[in-house]
Amino acid sequence: MFLRIVSIIFPIFIIVMIGFAYGRQRRPDMAAANTLNITVFLPALFFSALAGKTFNLADNAQIALGCAVVVLGSGLLTWPLARLLGMAPKTLVPPSMFNNVGNMGLPLMLLTFGEQALGAAVVLMLVVTVLQFSVGIWLLSGRFQASMLWREPLLAAAAAGIFVSLSGLTVWPPLMVAVKLLGDISIGLMIFSLGVRLSTAQLGAWRIGAVGAVVTPVTGMLVAWGVGLLANLSPTEQAMLFVFGALPPAVSCFIFAERYSQEPAKVASIVIIGNTAALFFIPLALALRL
Repeated sequence: MFLRIVSIIFPIFIIVMIGFAYGRQRRPDMAAANTLNITVFLPALFFSALAGKTFNLADNAQIALGCAVVVLGSGLLTWPLARLLGMAPKTLVPPSMFNNVGNMGLPLMLLTFGEQALGAAVVLMLVVTVLQFSVGIWLLSGRFQASMLWREPLLAAAAAGIFVSLSGLTVWPPLMVAVKLLGDISIGLMIFSLGVRLSTAQLGAWRIGAVGAVVTPVTGMLVAWGVGLLANLSPTEQAMLFVFGALPPAVSCFIFAERYSQEPAKVASIVIIGNTAALFFIPLALALRL
């Protein structure tokens, strides 16, 4: 069991460390690479996964609903806790809800559950993305415009992939291979980019950072465990949802906090310490579920 957990986690963290070391030495500007990933490579991954013949939307409806419950349930559990600890709920709650399903979750799901889990893993990321661009923005700003969702290349590519899957259309195989090749770039780049970003982050407000680092995976695993008991999920789906719940806060939480001036320095600490604490919580989740 120990060797299996190490074999799953090692590839992710060694690439994070390479990105971290490269970032400390070279200080690369990852803005262009990250923009390409968000606008080209990840949309290609979404489309190829959802439009592929092995993907069936109905088969993934339960895990999508379970993911939404985990995200929203984590926020509901964290809100009164933030009040109790004297912390601003708008600072602590979003990182507890929106975890690192992109940089860390997708690779982790593939390494743990195999290539056949790609469709479900993309669905998890899709649900988190939709909720962050809707509920997340509403929490931080008090307003939301549905039109904002359709401006996101990730969601447009997902919608196109789902349309192809439901309609039974067949994409010309050479074109599908090209799209898949583009999508394959995204996984390694996301992990490497996470390492680079962590190398430049400043650690401050350690108290709320430590609280967020614990609250995010603990609330996620608790809600995922409850969903697994009550929902009609397969054992593999239950395991995927539990591992999903253990993921650390997403780097995008800091970006949104900065955009809406919601104590970005404190959110940065939650993200930094949370992703470091993943060295403990992810092996714990794997040990409990494998």
